[in-house]
Amino acid sequence: MDAVHAPILARLRELESVAAQRGDVVSILRELDRLTAALPKSTDPDLLHYLHKRSYEKARLFLEGVDPEAGACPR
Repeated sequence: MDAVHAPILARLRELESVAAQRGDVVSILRELDRLTAALPKSTDPDLLHYLHKRSYEKARLFLEGVDPEAGACPR
């Protein structure tokens, strides 16, 4: 994990935690928007897609090295 992606992953994890507790997520969402806008042009297009569409669970999975498009079916 590089220095560009680590803060995004940290905010995504924080977002899930705060949302699960029904806390205020507005400041986290603003920070994610700021971090997304600051990403270099060389950023993986899939990650950019997830972040721009606010598919934050998929973005987190992508950054954790899991295929976010893989289904949950065990077959």
